[in-house]
Amino acid sequence: MTDRPVAVVTGSRKGIGLSLARYLLEAGFHVVGCSRGTTDFESEHYEHHQVDVCVEADILRLLKHVREKRGGLRVLINNAGIAMMNHCLLTPTSAVGAILETNVTATFVLSREAAKLLRRTPHARIVNLSSVAVPLRLEGEAIYAASKAAVEMLTRILAKELAPMGITCNALGPTPVETDLIRNVPSEKLQQLVSLQAVRRYASMEDIHNVIDFFVRPESDFITGQVLYLGGVS
Repeated sequence: MTDRPVAVVTGSRKGIGLSLARYLLEAGFHVVGCSRGTTDFESEHYEHHQVDVCVEADILRLLKHVREKRGGLRVLINNAGIAMMNHCLLTPTSAVGAILETNVTATFVLSREAAKLLRRTPHARIVNLSSVAVPLRLEGEAIYAASKAAVEMLTRILAKELAPMGITCNALGPTPVETDLIRNVPSEKLQQLVSLQAVRRYASMEDIHNVIDFFVRPESDFITGQVLYLGGVS
């Protein structure tokens, strides 16, 4: 058990997920992070679990631990995801399945199972990670953008279904931020993407933290079913 509110962050080994875990720790949460690999990050109020979000049994095991050892859950952040930049003619069917399973199915299963804990907690929150690839309809990202479009629709419908339980569900669509996810993307491609934004720069982790803070704070009980893109993308 912990006196701190509990947040689960998927894909917390590196990148945005790790940054969000650190931020939530500073905000007073006990953070339960997970990824398929181990982590070197340690904190008194952080615990890391090796979980494949595409395996339902792993998800059930993680949330059982949260229920039995931590006493409940207030925030779920569905951050884990994979991307691929390929022309549709060069995209193998195996990649299509992997992207949809990780980005869409896992987000749904995590949300469904976490809601069983969240409904017992005041100011319960689900935040999903989308992408500006959706409104920008980026070439070379057909399946990735389609998966994130599905996440956005899932967010909007879950918001309606879970509202009677006191759970809000919102989504954040970051613009490019310097993480491993874009490490292999050509710089000219990234600059072209940034040029489509109203504010023409990379997103910072602080930009992302700001939106997460808004979504999860207790005063945001009336904010649900929203998708917020960074950088002035619409």
